[in-house]
Amino acid sequence: MKNSEIKNCQNCKKDFTVEPEDFNFYEKIKVPPPTFCPECRLVRRMLWRNERSLFKRSCAKTSKQIITMFHPDAKVVVYDHDTWWSDQWEPTDYGKDYDFSKPFFEQFKELLYRTSLANLGNSNNVGSPYGNHNADCKYCYLLYASFNVERTHYSYGAVRLKDCMDMYVCLHSELCYNDIVSTDLYKTHFSYDADESVNCFFLKYSKNMQDSIGCINLRNKSHCILNVEYSKEEYEKRKKEFDFGSYKVLFEFENSFNRLVLNVPYRYAHIMKSKDVTGDNIINSKNVKNCFDIYQNVEDSKYLIHCLDAKDCYDLYGGGAVASLMYEGVDIGKESSKQLFSILTHTCFQTYYTYMCYNSKNLFGCIGLRGKQYCILNKQYSKEKYFELLPKIIEHMNTMPYKDKKGLIYKYGEFFPSELSPFAYNETIAQEYFTKTKEEIVKDGYTYRTSPAKDYQATILNKDLPDHIKDVSDSILKEVIACPNDGKELTQCTKAYRIIKSELEFLKNNNIALPRYCPNCRHYKRLKQRNPFKLWQAKCQCAGANSQNKKYKNTIKHTHGTKPCPNEFETSYAPDRPEIIYCEKCYQQEVY
Repeated sequence: MKNSEIKNCQNCKKDFTVEPEDFNFYEKIKVPPPTFCPECRLVRRMLWRNERSLFKRSCAKTSKQIITMFHPDAKVVVYDHDTWWSDQWEPTDYGKDYDFSKPFFEQFKELLYRTSLANLGNSNNVGSPYGNHNADCKYCYLLYASFNVERTHYSYGAVRLKDCMDMYVCLHSELCYNDIVSTDLYKTHFSYDADESVNCFFLKYSKNMQDSIGCINLRNKSHCILNVEYSKEEYEKRKKEFDFGSYKVLFEFENSFNRLVLNVPYRYAHIMKSKDVTGDNIINSKNVKNCFDIYQNVEDSKYLIHCLDAKDCYDLYGGGAVASLMYEGVDIGKESSKQLFSILTHTCFQTYYTYMCYNSKNLFGCIGLRGKQYCILNKQYSKEKYFELLPKIIEHMNTMPYKDKKGLIYKYGEFFPSELSPFAYNETIAQEYFTKTKEEIVKDGYTYRTSPAKDYQATILNKDLPDHIKDVSDSILKEVIACPNDGKELTQCTKAYRIIKSELEFLKNNNIALPRYCPNCRHYKRLKQRNPFKLWQAKCQCAGANSQNKKYKNTIKHTHGTKPCPNEFETSYAPDRPEIIYCEKCYQQEVY
């Protein structure tokens, strides 16, 4: 087995370590070790994924107006979803011979800008045109990166939700509002990591709760308010004090609850039913390292985000669904294997450098192919000729690499250069997780694009909305509400927003005040509540009888007695964060 090796990232110039198991994986798929560090690789992939920036432009085939993820100024050919999937065009018509006189990525760029692209990254959705990177969803609005969801709006990372709104990375829930990284909820709102709970408001790190408000670190309780348990009768009386149909009451309670929860211990990571894992928000997985938002059944993998049902995979954002041996991909998988350097490529086998390819195998440098095999740059070859050319192209990529405008070198084994992406930095999820100002984007050599001017005018100001949901009439459905962030760049603010009929009905039925910000600004508020996709080495902050900062007194004697806990771990809580972070053992002793 090869020893660990320290390398210097050619992008950020910082050192990173390639471990022995990494070398084993790279050897298994026959690629060289990366020259970018894990974080720079992540940002590079994110620059190829636009989820929330939607535009209007004409279908290049039919001329009808469509909703698309491609800015009108992006020099790509865009087809309506149904047209793209039809037999009205043939992707191999755009194919050309491989040119050994110029770098591969130059040829791929030429192909990218002449081959037709689907307007959105959706598949098998019904009645859900306003959303992106969704599959098997029905009657949803402004939904992103979600799977098998019904009548759910303004949400991201939803899996098997019904009749929910403003959710972030939640699973198997119904009739819920504004929850984050939670699963198996019913009529539970404004909660974070609050699983298997019913009829609750403002839970944090709590499980199997019922009819409770403002609780943290509780398990298997009911009729609790601010961690105090009441009789059912007393709870119903006290519950009337928390009228969240009033925006003023809701706003004040949320702020006070957020201050309160800083005085109790937090678990170092949110990991359930998993073994030998590092990262955060991981369920039912084993031997995964540096992974985040792993929904279930991921094994022997590293540097994965937003994935499920994957084995032997590295460096994916949005992937899995029965997949193996995947590397450097964005939105790839679904009964696939050995997809390397791919974007929006599903149900494929043995593919390299593909974009929007489906149900295919043995492709290299292809775009938009469906049900094909043995193709290079969209040109069809015989099986024999394909495998004859493949090693020659890989060698050519190494002897004549692509050099981007920053001077970075791209040989075989590197993901697509950022400058080839049809998206601007501020249109992609890179802006959500590695936020930059316009000046920073331009200074760092990325593309910045201004959204087309909106043709609507606000008809009502935020401050003029009724305070209580009971006072909101159906006339609100005709209003265009001004968002107080007024186009704020760092939250991709849309300046104004509407309330839709199903949303109003939901808010009234659940006695929740009208939202005061546009969907994008609400999304960024939820993003701020989650930890970054990054790990730090840390020590347990349990000092014996108290937390190290003395703000929390332990409820029982811990196994390490009055001495500080010696346990160390990797956590997504940065060292300068104000939260009290306990190891798994100390945390369990306090909350179970």
